[in-house]
Amino acid sequence: MRTRARHIGVLGGSERCHAGTVTGEALDPGAGGASGRFAPSPSGPLHLGNLRTALLAWLFARSAGAGFELRVEDLDPDRSRPEHERGQIADLAAIGLSWDGPPWRQSERGDAYRDALARLRERELVYPCWCTRAELRAAASAPHGALPAAYPGTCRGLSAGERRARERSGRPPAWRLDAGGRVGVALDRLHGPLEAAVDDFVVWRGCADGEGVAAYNLAVVVDDAAQGIEEVVRGDDLLTSAPRQALLAELLGLAVPRYAHVPLVLGPDGTRLAKRHAAVTLAEQLHAGASVELVVGWLAASCGLVPGPAELTAGEVLEAFDPARIVREPTVLDGALVAV
Repeated sequence: MRTRARHIGVLGGSERCHAGTVTGEALDPGAGGASGRFAPSPSGPLHLGNLRTALLAWLFARSAGAGFELRVEDLDPDRSRPEHERGQIADLAAIGLSWDGPPWRQSERGDAYRDALARLRERELVYPCWCTRAELRAAASAPHGALPAAYPGTCRGLSAGERRARERSGRPPAWRLDAGGRVGVALDRLHGPLEAAVDDFVVWRGCADGEGVAAYNLAVVVDDAAQGIEEVVRGDDLLTSAPRQALLAELLGLAVPRYAHVPLVLGPDGTRLAKRHAAVTLAEQLHAGASVELVVGWLAASCGLVPGPAELTAGEVLEAFDPARIVREPTVLDGALVAV
């Protein structure tokens, strides 16, 4: 089913683990707020969709008088760059966002992630997996090189002898959650209860150095709990991750945040916004003639927070913030210069 999108043109040109009480409707958009965060990966400049999500996360938290944290998700050393981190922080400050204390960096949190993995191993909630992507594709006979939607459990039932044979191969294993047919349930402010059977997803990635690194789902669950994050506002492309993360938090004995998965900004071709679409960053918009206030006004108008064209500051948007106005469909950015 295709999702209807708002077009914004150019300017003048089984076992269940529940996260809270489940209802049959979306949470009240006016419900009390909670501490929030924005957690970009420093692999490139923030585009307008990233900035809009950051603005919404900040608005949700600050409108309730709650804390707001900034976290740098820099676990991938091959893609993370200090210059991108500096640029992202500068752009967030430029549009008027503030956060409490210095940013957290996942690259400095290895001990916390290793401790979480150890707790899962002690309870036999994870198992080693030596499967490669090529092997998973072959096992599922996946067309066009696609990976199967859920892990088929190849390494879950290995005998002790089979495990020893794989260990002797020298290939470092990943560690997968033994979900055991559990269902994860999370609550979303915009989408209501999110319930799904959880597969045996990777929580730790094997590396040639033998130590490995935490996978995204483990790192984000551990960090959200450590930072006291009570509401996660992020793009709805991560909607299906919420049940996984809720289940993992429950198994680790950690608090489960509620969520607000907000619509994405798409390019003119209907795909996720990317640098190929041109003029998608704050710097590119300013170079094209927009002001920071116009960009902020577009971010607010594009998700329904303000009715029409306006140059606004983040503080002015905060004064009029009403979560009930947030649109549910994605926004298509048409043209090189933002407009409302």
